[in-house]
Amino acid sequence: PTQGSVTVGGRSYRDLPAPMREVGALLDAKALHGGRRARDHLLCLARSNGIPCSRVDEVLRIVGLEGVARRRAKGLSLGMGQRLGIASALLGDPAVLIFDEPVNGLDPDGIHWVRTLMRALAAEGRTVLVSSHLMSEMALTADHLLVIGKGRLIADTSVDEFVRSSSQQSVHVRSPLAAELAARCREAGATVRGTDAGTDPDVIEITGMDSAEVGRLAAAHGIVLFELIPVKASLEEAFMELTRASVEYQAAGAAR
Repeated sequence: PTQGSVTVGGRSYRDLPAPMREVGALLDAKALHGGRRARDHLLCLARSNGIPCSRVDEVLRIVGLEGVARRRAKGLSLGMGQRLGIASALLGDPAVLIFDEPVNGLDPDGIHWVRTLMRALAAEGRTVLVSSHLMSEMALTADHLLVIGKGRLIADTSVDEFVRSSSQQSVHVRSPLAAELAARCREAGATVRGTDAGTDPDVIEITGMDSAEVGRLAAAHGIVLFELIPVKASLEEAFMELTRASVEYQAAGAAR
């Protein structure tokens, strides 16, 4: 960094008297001595940070590693390594937790477990910071987003507000008078797709108007609607739209 500072609870990390009791972090699950057994790794951290040894068995139980506690770290799978890293972060029972790509290497059951764990920790009043590129997972996990591109803060908002800000919101409509409704919507300044040859002539997708506006317009012109469904952009679509100008490495288009 060229300038600025970071504090935890108003204090610099180096000034915290018992750091692991205040901040737990998983940055690189494999950054540990490969020849050390999983339980011994946690035991070393506990003893050097004044944490009761009983807490080691407690966090091993929380992350589901009791059965491999005597296995050496280098023999753990990627998913088990992630669980051990999470156990290390939880060891001091801190109020602030920082996880970098915590579901990396986990199977679906493990991913669900991490998601549930993080939300449970947050519900206890802890601050849980998660960095991830898995938009579908963040859509299910996060409450608030900080989006960073090329070292700059792009967004600082709730997940719902972030998705709502996307221009990709649309309204799905099915009507026997779809062509007429499309014309009326275009007159009102909306964009309409789905009336081209080869598509269901009764179905259109409207952007630039919300479902209430489309419904009122249809009622005003006596247009019968069979379906009127607001379609939200996904978190991934909203993210891609917002960060398009901030992508550091872009792949070339497919060759023809």
